[in-house]
Parts: sequence; structure tokens; C-alpha cells
Amino acid sequence: MEAVHHLILFAGGLLVVSIVAGVISSRVGAPLLLVFLGLGMLAGEDGLLGIPFDDFHAAFLVGSMALAVILFDGGLRTPLTTVRQAWAPAGTLATFGVVVTAAIAGVVAMWALDVGLVEGFLVGAIVASTDAAAVFLLLHQRGLNLTRRLNATLEVESGANDPMAVFLTVTLVELAVAGHGQVSWTIAQKLVLQLGLGALVGIAGGYVLAWAVNRLELAPGLYPVFAIAAALVVYGGTQVVGGSGFLAVYLAGIIAGNQRLRANQLIRRFHDGLAWVSQIVMFFMLGLLVTPSKLVPDIVPATIIALGLIFVARPVAVAACLWPFRFSREETLFIAWVGLRGAVPIFLAIIPVLGAVPNAHQYFNVIYLVVLTSLILQGWTIPWLARRLDLQLPPEPETVGRLDIDLLPQFERDLVGYRLRPECLAVSRPFRQLPLPPRTRVLSVLRGNAVLPPELVERLQPDDYVLALCPPEQIIRLDRLFVPKPKSSPRRPEVNLGDFVFAGETLLGRLADEYDLPVSSTEREIAIADYLRSRLQDPPSVGDRTRIANVVAIVQKMDGERIAQVGLRLDPYKARLLPYALRRHLAGTLPRLAAWVRRALARRKPTPPPAPPAEPAEPGKVVELKRAGGGEGG
Repeated sequence: MEAVHHLILFAGGLLVVSIVAGVISSRVGAPLLLVFLGLGMLAGEDGLLGIPFDDFHAAFLVGSMALAVILFDGGLRTPLTTVRQAWAPAGTLATFGVVVTAAIAGVVAMWALDVGLVEGFLVGAIVASTDAAAVFLLLHQRGLNLTRRLNATLEVESGANDPMAVFLTVTLVELAVAGHGQVSWTIAQKLVLQLGLGALVGIAGGYVLAWAVNRLELAPGLYPVFAIAAALVVYGGTQVVGGSGFLAVYLAGIIAGNQRLRANQLIRRFHDGLAWVSQIVMFFMLGLLVTPSKLVPDIVPATIIALGLIFVARPVAVAACLWPFRFSREETLFIAWVGLRGAVPIFLAIIPVLGAVPNAHQYFNVIYLVVLTSLILQGWTIPWLARRLDLQLPPEPETVGRLDIDLLPQFERDLVGYRLRPECLAVSRPFRQLPLPPRTRVLSVLRGNAVLPPELVERLQPDDYVLALCPPEQIIRLDRLFVPKPKSSPRRPEVNLGDFVFAGETLLGRLADEYDLPVSSTEREIAIADYLRSRLQDPPSVGDRTRIANVVAIVQKMDGERIAQVGLRLDPYKARLLPYALRRHLAGTLPRLAAWVRRALARRKPTPPPAPPAEPAEPGKVVELKRAGGGEGG
């Protein structure tokens, strides 16, 4: 009985410490997942608490359920417009990109670990996929606001690339256990079956889940519980029939999250908290599973694999996959750098241990060190890199002061409430001149103890409460009126979207005359907004840009689907990752370092044994010369 009480105390204390540590780490910019892993290592066998834990079966079970919850929550957050915009580049990265990354990382692993082809490619396959938990956390919790296309590509890729990595890992484990068996077409058929069944069950499960939530009469607190139970049924059922459960549960989340659900806000908030708990538990457990003292012998090969993965395998795969989709050089570099490794590679590293692959524990330790290197090197520098590459956008208005009230699913509008602050845009304008979005209606204004009908309100005041009906797709536009604009801070610097701002209707000819731009006579009569829209591959969003001679035109403000304002940057920003002094120092150091590496590799080559000394020729005797290949020569 006493042990149970201690266990409850430990579990509660663990969550409290993890949350507090997460708050502290976010203030210093440390990756939260690295903190959770570190806490697990501190509590482990070599840590402060000395808890022995080596149950790989339990870790695999808990990890599977936690990943299913995280992927389902990520799908709930993903708008269908995001999937439509990024499915082609993200799908290419999630399939072909994983294979290319696994192949290159596998070659590096073969050399670093001195293992065979199958074993090297097994290590490469395990580290090939980006981690959904790490990327979702980066995009949704770190306040990193990117262009819509870039954000969509990263989010969809991280949620969709797990099935390919799981398939490659399981297949290579089977080959390693079977003694390097022959590869046949049945492997390709198995891949198609897993992806096809995963997509089919996931899409169907999402629609069934939405239908059931809207038809069942449950207590309000049971709707989120029913949703997560249905998600686990989708995951487990897909795995049982031979499909990809991870793909199915992610697609089910996307389909259900884009439907009008009863108790929608309650479901989303519940799953947001549940996803946090899943991340904490999973990373803590994986940190507990490893013994730090056993990692020391594998530090050197793991570092070589991590550097090869980060600086060679991932960039080559991303460049090859994104080349047809007209991503800029800066966007391609950023996507390559955001290939965060987290819980998924460690989770996949458990499979060889469960499959009794020779040296599986060494591979697990190596993968763990690769993940630590990725979180330290990449996770700490991603916000900095976004600023250096000029890809970060101004933060979206925070919904502080907004209250969402769920209506029945058959209503086409949501009921939202706002508490106005002095800095809100709506406070500074007459009420009847507010640019409300289409099909939006203000129902009432609460001021003090009085309820005022809209027709009696001349001007809104601070601390007023506003209740409005608004279509879900227009709520962001309504937020711009009633939610205060976020203030800049040292941790969130101002973002330059142009030196001069023009209305979208401004004719390109006027700008050409003012800034000496070489445009044709036909283009002179086109509005700058229409010119930008014609040059952009996808529907425009804030931050999208195109070059006009030596000037960069940037979408600065959108009004629905219309480009409302365009910024012009007269001095185009050139991405410089390193300061000039450091670049100059490296320009002189790198050639010397390359020469040192060549000499070191030359010393590693075995020296041929010295040739026996030639016997002195007798006077008058003809000496025959032989070629190295045995041929005759004279």
C-alpha cells in the first residue's frame, strides 16, 4: 500500500517538475523535449534517483499510444487548406525524402560503426524521419510564425513521414534477423498495402468520428474522452488489418478537426493537454530507458552519424524533393535544418531490440545520441535561423480576451465574445465604421451592468464585452479588430516586411516610375496585388515575396483572399548565416582543415610491404623489366 502512495507522489511530482522545467527552458530558448529527456536520464539508473528501467516492451506500448495521441492532436490542429497547399512537397518529403535520407545516413553508419549493408541501412532508416512531436511543438508553442506554405510543408511532412520510416525499419529488422534475405516485390506490395489501408481507414474513421460526436447525446465531459477513444480504435484497428496506424490516426484527426463538431472547443482543449502529457511521459520514459554510462563508447560514431545526417543526408534529400516545387534557397535550407529528431527515432530503435537483432542495444544507444545531438544543435538554433534567413513573420494576434462558445454543428457561424483593451483597433473607431468581416453580426455590447443593443452604441470603450456571430473562417479577421496587437520584445523582434507600404490596388506603373523598375507597358497597367498573385505559385499569404529587378515586393497584409497591402524592400536582404569576421576566418581555416583530413585519411591506408632489394646484375647480363600487372615490357 505504501508503495502505491509513493508511486502516486512520484507521478504527480514528475508532471509538476516537467511543467516548471518546461516554463524555465522556454525562457532561455532550450528545446522542451530535450528537457524531458534530461529529466528521464537524471531519474534513471545512473541519475539522482537511480530508478532501474529496461522494459522495452512496456516502452514500446506506451510510446505507441503516446505517438497516436500526439499525431491525432496534430491532425486536429491542421486546417484542410494547409493540407491542400502542402500535400505535394510534404508527401514527396515523407516518402522519397525518407528513403534518400535513410540511404545516405545508412552509408555513413556503415563506415562509422563498421557494420554491413543491412545493419547500416537499418540505422539510417531509424533516424530518417522527422519527429512530429518536436515539429508540432516548435510551430505551435514557440511562437515561430512562418509563411503559410513553409509552415504547412513542415507540419504535414512531420505528421506523414512516420509510416515510411516504420516500414523501412520493420523490413530491415526482418532482413537482419533472417540473415540478409533477398529483397522481393512483396516488400513494395506491403508498403502500398500499409499506406493504402492507413489512408482509407483514417479518412473513413475521421468522418465516422465526426458523425458520431454530432449525433450522440453525451455529458459534455465525455465528448473529448469519446474522441480520443475513437482515435485509439482507428490506430489499433488499422495496425491489426496490416495498415499504417500512424498515418490513419493523423488523417482521422485532420478529417474530424475540419468538421463542425459538438463541444469542439472542449475537445480541442482536452486533446491539447493530453498531447502535452503524452510528450512528457514518452520522453521521460525514453530518457529513463537509457543508461548514460553505456553511451560513452558510442559517442564518436554517433556524432559522425548525426553530423552526416544533419549536414549531408537531410539537405540532399530536401533539395532533391523540393526542386520541382519552386521553393527559394532560403526556404529549402530552413526545411532541411528543421529536420528535428525526437521521440520517433528512439521509439523505432526499440524495434531491433524486440526483434533480437545482433548489436541492437548498441544501435539504440547510437540513435539516442543522434537524437540528443539533433535537439541540441538544431532545436536551439531554429528561431535564430528563421531570422537570419528572413523567413520569420510578425506574430499572429494572441486570442487573449476572446471567449469561444460552442453552438450546435448545424449552425454555420460561431458565437465569440471579446473583452476590449485600450490598444484594440475597434476602440479607436466609431462603431458603425468598423470593417466587420462578411456575414458577421454583433449581437450585443456589455458595458458595466448594462446590456446595450448594437444600434445604441456610438463608440466602443475599453473593458466593454462584445458578443458576435461570425463564420469560422472569418474569426481571424475579427480578432484583428477586437484583440490587441502583440507587442515586440527582445525575444520577439520586429520583422521587416518592407521599407515602404502601398495599397494592393496601386498600379505597377506608378511604382516603376518612382523606383526605376524595368516593367513592360502591359504590366504598367496591372495592380501590384495582381502582379504578385500572378508571380506566386500558391494562393498568396503574408510574407510571400517576389523580386522585381533589384527590389523585393512582399505581401504585407491580407484581407480575406485579397492582397490589401504590399511592402517594397529597396535593399534586398541577403541571408548571411555567419558574421563577416567569422566567414573570413573560416575561409582561411577550412582549406587547412581539409588538407589535415586528407593527410589523416592517407595515414589510415595500410602501407604496402617494402619490395625485396634487387640483386645486382652480373656484367653483361640483360635485365628483363616486368609491368605491375604481369605484362612484359622492355
